Amino acid sequence: MLNRRNLLAAGALAPLPLWLPATAQAQNKKDTVVLGMTLEPPGLDPTAGAASAIAEITHYNIYETLTKVNPDGSVSPLLAESWEVSPDLKTYTFKLRKGVTFHNGEAFNAQAVKFSFDRAAGEKSTNKDKRTFANLTAQVVDDHTVVILNKEIDPDLLFVLGQATSIIVEPKSTDTNATKPVGTGPYKLGNWSKGASITLEAWPQYRNASTIRIRRATFRFISDAAAQVAALLAGDVDVFPRATPRGIDQFKSNPRYQVVTSGSRAKTIVAINERRKPLDDVRVRRALSAAIDRKAVIAGAAEGLGVPIGSHYVPGAFGYVDTTGINPYDVEKAKKLLAEAGVKTPLQLTMTLPPTPYARQGGEIVAAQLSKIGIDVKLQNVEWAQWLSGTYTNKNYDLSIISHVEPFDLENYTRTDYYWGYKSEKFNKLFEQIKLEARPADRARLLGDAQRLLAEDAANVYLYQPQWVTVAAKNVRGLWKDMPIFVNDLSSMYWA
Repeated sequence: MLNRRNLLAAGALAPLPLWLPATAQAQNKKDTVVLGMTLEPPGLDPTAGAASAIAEITHYNIYETLTKVNPDGSVSPLLAESWEVSPDLKTYTFKLRKGVTFHNGEAFNAQAVKFSFDRAAGEKSTNKDKRTFANLTAQVVDDHTVVILNKEIDPDLLFVLGQATSIIVEPKSTDTNATKPVGTGPYKLGNWSKGASITLEAWPQYRNASTIRIRRATFRFISDAAAQVAALLAGDVDVFPRATPRGIDQFKSNPRYQVVTSGSRAKTIVAINERRKPLDDVRVRRALSAAIDRKAVIAGAAEGLGVPIGSHYVPGAFGYVDTTGINPYDVEKAKKLLAEAGVKTPLQLTMTLPPTPYARQGGEIVAAQLSKIGIDVKLQNVEWAQWLSGTYTNKNYDLSIISHVEPFDLENYTRTDYYWGYKSEKFNKLFEQIKLEARPADRARLLGDAQRLLAEDAANVYLYQPQWVTVAAKNVRGLWKDMPIFVNDLSSMYWA
């Protein structure tokens, strides 16, 4: 996990990546790439929806942020060329790059930064980090200087400002960014063939256009695991980031390919709708946790590429504590907990599953395990748009399997309107302390308390921290080794 204090010191001294100019490339080098994606995004504005697939296409490619999160979790300048942080960690002064324009010809400046952050915090905002922006006040000093005041102490703010929810948007483009995105990045939308693919074209007016070696990138949407493997073997896809692990072994011994296994900050969980009875009873939720063998789920749904977790936090993260022993696998204990809660079996529940293979495969394993304690689970497969509208937005579900990929998302447990409906004044007060605590040791202790509380409340069933697998043609360079955030940074890619 990135050192939170180092984030604050990473600003002006962190160098921008240096790439060979396009003119230095051999004439026969490919300048196009086809990438595979499991899910199609519902739109192309990462400030408007929670789907990580939006950022996988647009972040750092079409849109840019003040800071940039690197594969190792460090933070370097992007639209901000430098910054200073006040001793109390609440005032950030950013010096912005000069001569930067949006795709529509409008100038990037401090006013655009203020507009973007005010919009993210606004009443009509659907930004999933709205609460973070509600604590920020942007003040324009001049065209190329902006001051960000934070009501709270947040050692992770520079990292957060490099995430997709923090993109700087051109004010006149906001209503149409979902289908006609306008940013300051090196690529523009070329074509969107709904249900099939999205193509990005290099933008000739980009400030560092000569460093961009991929001129056209096509993202193909392939949700089926077997079809992913077939597309790679046929050469129809050059790179498949976060491919389904099933079938990957054959690529490891094939000299035509490279296989990169990446660490993550993701948490794969069985989400529980605590608004519904008897799931509002902590004993029932603990029974669900005790009935599920995490290691079996990892083996069957993730090809062994995962680490068991007991709370909404992962090994390697600042302040992590091992909570897997709080609700260990114990079928007899699970049966007793259901009986204590007065639940008559068989209990009928529905598990809503998005199209990702880890969810569909994991759902079958979890359902089989829950059947051993008298819970009959009906599996309901839905498309991604249905999951976002029905499960996430309208809370129409009992159980679901999903990976939460945001690095710092404990705050979701303070949101009573969030899709799982967890409510705990004790957790809310604890999280307030975490946000206001500047001393690392005390902050780590409080984070440990928060993890233990979520585990004791069995707020969800916490399964594993996934490891992501990228399969690519052997000559593709610039792939991210680790994935602290979900992006496909085309500006770093090239063919050797």
